[in-house]
Amino acid sequence: MSVDMTRYSRQILFSPIGTAGQEKLQKSRVAIVGLGALGTALANHMARAGVGYLRLIDRDFVEASNLQRQMLYDEADAEAQLPKATAAADKLRAINSSVTLDPHVTDLTWRNAEELLTGVDLILDGTDNFDVRYLINDISVKHSVPWVYGGAVSARGMTFTIRPGITPCLRCLFPHPPAPGVSETCDTAGVIGPIVQVVAAYQATEAFKLLVGATDHLETRLRHFELWMNHDTAMEVSGHRREDCPACVERRFEYLDPEDKQAKEVSLCGRETVQITPPDPDQIDLDHLEKRLQTVAKVERNPFMLRVQLDAHRLVIFPDGRILVQGTSEIPLAKSIVARYIGV
Repeated sequence: MSVDMTRYSRQILFSPIGTAGQEKLQKSRVAIVGLGALGTALANHMARAGVGYLRLIDRDFVEASNLQRQMLYDEADAEAQLPKATAAADKLRAINSSVTLDPHVTDLTWRNAEELLTGVDLILDGTDNFDVRYLINDISVKHSVPWVYGGAVSARGMTFTIRPGITPCLRCLFPHPPAPGVSETCDTAGVIGPIVQVVAAYQATEAFKLLVGATDHLETRLRHFELWMNHDTAMEVSGHRREDCPACVERRFEYLDPEDKQAKEVSLCGRETVQITPPDPDQIDLDHLEKRLQTVAKVERNPFMLRVQLDAHRLVIFPDGRILVQGTSEIPLAKSIVARYIGV
């Protein structure tokens, strides 16, 4: 498809990008992991700027509580409970039809990370948990793909640009994930929309610098923002590469090749929901489940998921085998419900 360059005229007038930079953007390939608050803002910036290819990765679907801060979605998406990757791709096609969009409705795990996060020039972090970020970091280091870390909760946010072999990697700065219950989440502290836009703006600008080759202007500091109390700090970390880093020094990719490859459960941020991923996702047969569960519960089916309404909880089962248990944040209870009704 030929591209009308006049739509980017104001961006081309910005001399650090110019015509040559715009052409580089149009040839660039970017993966965005997570299409929630940060991810939708990032995807919006990338598509409007004319980045040629966007791989959109998200495991979840749109709900009404997302609309306060996830700015690509609307009430119709929430009413239809569309997968976020699908809804985001639909919106972005209407914004810029020249961009190639590659949505994936799936959970990023050690099983699929190398397939989904390679073959791109850059990875953008729109996730909400450290385990996935460490997995991104493993791919980044192993395959020399730069990525831009970002996080936002309450009125606070943080961002850092990681270039394998040049900057510290995530595990240099944070060797281990925070202990459960230590870090605030949107479940415990909430989040306001403006902090999302601030963090995403910094991430997107760093992305443009990387993609057009303006590496001399990249931010080398770990940036932290607190909008409500008017704090903005930057920590110089360029000399913080750890000599014993398991990822970028010892090249042990513990999140890409975990010792525990059994079923995984995680309580999702911002909602009473537990996600359970069976050790063998292919064992989930939605057609069989739909017929079997119709006798004991209200069952709804669309092309993207199977929903099972129980007395106090709801199961949402995806074609890739993932199961959401809604109505609880207690992992043992969620596992019990899944074992009772699905048998995994």
